[in-house]
Amino acid sequence: MKLLDERICSLFKRHWQQTLTYWSVFFSFGLCIAFLGPTILDLRCQTQSTLQQITWVFFSQQFALLVGSSLGGLFKKTLLLSLSTLFSSTLIISLVFAIIPTCHHVALLSVAMAIAGLAMGVIDTIANLQLVKLYQKDSAVFLQALHFFIGLGALVSPLVADPFLAEDSCVLGANCTANSSSSSDLNHLRSSLAGHGARVNNISQYPLHTEGVVITRVSYAFWIMALINLPVPAAVLTLMYHERLLPCSSTSPPLLNRESVSSVSSAGDSGQGHGSLFHCCNLAKLRGRPATFFILHALGGAILFITDGIIGSYAGFVYTYAVSPPLLMGHKTAGCLDSIFWASITVGRLAFIYLSYRYTSPRLLTISLVGVILVQCLLLIFYSSCVFLFIGTCVLGLFISSVFPSMLAFTEDILDYKGCATTVLVTSASTGEMVLQLLVGSVMHSQGSYSFLLCCTIASFIGFCLFLLLLYVRHRHTHSCTDMKERPQTGGS
Repeated sequence: MKLLDERICSLFKRHWQQTLTYWSVFFSFGLCIAFLGPTILDLRCQTQSTLQQITWVFFSQQFALLVGSSLGGLFKKTLLLSLSTLFSSTLIISLVFAIIPTCHHVALLSVAMAIAGLAMGVIDTIANLQLVKLYQKDSAVFLQALHFFIGLGALVSPLVADPFLAEDSCVLGANCTANSSSSSDLNHLRSSLAGHGARVNNISQYPLHTEGVVITRVSYAFWIMALINLPVPAAVLTLMYHERLLPCSSTSPPLLNRESVSSVSSAGDSGQGHGSLFHCCNLAKLRGRPATFFILHALGGAILFITDGIIGSYAGFVYTYAVSPPLLMGHKTAGCLDSIFWASITVGRLAFIYLSYRYTSPRLLTISLVGVILVQCLLLIFYSSCVFLFIGTCVLGLFISSVFPSMLAFTEDILDYKGCATTVLVTSASTGEMVLQLLVGSVMHSQGSYSFLLCCTIASFIGFCLFLLLLYVRHRHTHSCTDMKERPQTGGS
């Protein structure tokens, strides 16, 4: 049995350069999204700021990413504009990596991370839009691969940074020998701060100097990541040359075959609503749409709001949960949980590349969401087992890994690649990752660590109920669209 049939392989061969370029762009996205957690204490030393001050950097990145996701669709009007924006965004990420070592004030660092966040949000929207436009009904397989590269970048980034992280206090004060934080304290702080700077009040008892001699080598990590990322904008520039979109390449039209031209033009005609989130609210373009059209957008966005929120919350707080009662896991052991979670998400997306070819998106979504609920319930039952926490973390990552690409492909397919589905879904996912993480962190702070698992489990049940409602609305939407198509024919006869 062949892993993929000839039709899928021929589609990839026809668009291999565009596809590989969009995949590499998402690698750049993953590289940028995962480095801040491990390096945050060294950046605190570099800026000589307090923990409370440095955690604003997380917020600036997340908020700018949300804004970038909302506005990213503005740059999809032409292939030239889309690729030019991707080139600029990936180049900006390399430049931000390069200039971070020169940011010696927390405000400058926050501005740099906000710029990187904007670039990441734009990449998130445009790469998804272009890949959906390129493959349409066959986009599920390629979207799974696209999101695999986020995980790959997120795995590479901490590995690059790790050799250059300070093992002791990187700001030596006057009485440094007495008050320096130990290596285990710093590892505990890094893992605690990985959750976008939450729970600062619970770790503020560790002595961290803000004045003194700064000793850190983290600059080398950022320069290495800047170099690793440089081939990505080069790949986008190469694609622009291949498509004859550069002044130096040719004045002739892009090298697209007839099928691609018709596909892109039809998508462009029907996808005028694929602009920014604000462009989606254009009343002139929404007039005449059935109510189910709007409900599908809302439900798809709500599901991704919850599932991406679960991913952000679990990655951010599983360490805090592990080192708190009743588990009281060692700092070094608990620090592996976050890496295991992201590794399992990456492996899951790799596996779902093939599964999305063999099975439909609704079936994959059902399996994934039911699997997430079961794992969360088992984690609640065996809440005092350290071994099961590792097993559950791994399995949870495998199940939840494919929800975003599968939901994106499914929703776009329901709406026949018309409207603002991609922009709405990407923006909703970014919002959920930021908002739900803040909500879970607040509940944990007031109710204790066990509420972390309870919040994630409740969110999982809500997400699955919304998915069942989505299937029902999809059925109604299909019937209403069929009736609208048949009316002119009935009236003419």
